[in-house]
Amino acid sequence: MNSKRDRDLSVSVTTFYMKFVGFWLASNYAEKRWRNIAISYTLFTILFSISNETRSLYFSWGNLNDSMFTICNVVTIALVIVKLMALLVYMEEVHDLISYAKKNFWHANYDSYEQSIVDNCKNTCTLFVCTFTFFAQGTTLTYAIDPFLENRGKNDTDRVLPFNMWLELPLSVTPYFEIMFTIQVALLFHVGVCYHCFDNLLCIINLHTSVQFRILQYRLANICNDNEKCKEASEKPRCTANNYMKLKNYIQQHQGLIEFCKRLECIFRSIVLGQVLLFSILICLDGYLVLMDSITRSRRIIFAFHISGCMCQLLMFTYSCDCLIRDSMNVAHAVYNSEWSLLPMDKYGKMLRRDLILVAMRSQTPCRLTANGFFVVSLETYTNILSTAVSYFTLLRNSTEDT
Repeated sequence: MNSKRDRDLSVSVTTFYMKFVGFWLASNYAEKRWRNIAISYTLFTILFSISNETRSLYFSWGNLNDSMFTICNVVTIALVIVKLMALLVYMEEVHDLISYAKKNFWHANYDSYEQSIVDNCKNTCTLFVCTFTFFAQGTTLTYAIDPFLENRGKNDTDRVLPFNMWLELPLSVTPYFEIMFTIQVALLFHVGVCYHCFDNLLCIINLHTSVQFRILQYRLANICNDNEKCKEASEKPRCTANNYMKLKNYIQQHQGLIEFCKRLECIFRSIVLGQVLLFSILICLDGYLVLMDSITRSRRIIFAFHISGCMCQLLMFTYSCDCLIRDSMNVAHAVYNSEWSLLPMDKYGKMLRRDLILVAMRSQTPCRLTANGFFVVSLETYTNILSTAVSYFTLLRNSTEDT
């Protein structure tokens, strides 16, 4: 950012983590090279993690505590894989979206009222991003701290790692334990970054796009105010012509936002579907592991952080999509609330009325994100996912109690 006024903590945090996993913009050859290295390391981390957890699930099957713990890890990594693979396919389009947002959203010129809208959006983004990042990184930190709590008072031969490796090596003794612990923690934090950085980006882009619709509403609502200032009849045709030229610019802005939302939908629709399908399972497993009597206190803390992060992530995700729907539809209300009835019945006055009607008609179809076209994501999705998670939890609880 160029000045203190332009600084946005949510964008800065997201930029840092997106560079860390290799998905941000690169301006020169050296940055592109480091980006490729980061992407390669990210892919290695995710593939190694999912293979190890899948293998661990095979060996721990039959032990309720260990198998539930491992299933939760597998579902979390599967969610990361869905995000990673989808964005790898559309990497160039993601870079184009970020470049467009930097130029037209974050670094655009606004008047005082429009700047206040943007500042409120920045505060909301910062709240969501920092809260979700705190719980996501807190979860990875509790995973790393868990062995220290579990290994207190144990011999070197009984020490446990954050995750079981199931290798024919003496991993509980020095130096194997220290080496494997360092490797697991490094992989763990990288998976944690992949888990939250893509959702942070989607939230920021959604909320800033909805703010652009609010700014467009403000501009359309005040487009006819110049006619009230033109008191002489000879000046009104010139004012109407100027307003019509403004309207053309606003229509181009509206068309650009609609096209931007279509590109956003194309890139993130498979990610949205994956998240909606897996969120219910993940919340169900987290809740079950938190309430399980036989689980250790340290693991209970892990999944308390995990379920808190999931709830925050789900709210952030659905709220930003809901804002996009509401603000894109409210453009029609802003058109109607403008002083169109005071326009003179000359050439440009009639053209203004006609084009305002077209803008209002187009706004009746909202911009939105869907789960790969199956259904629209909104705040209602939040309640539906929670309801499904509770149903899964009740079924799981009853089945384990019966056995």
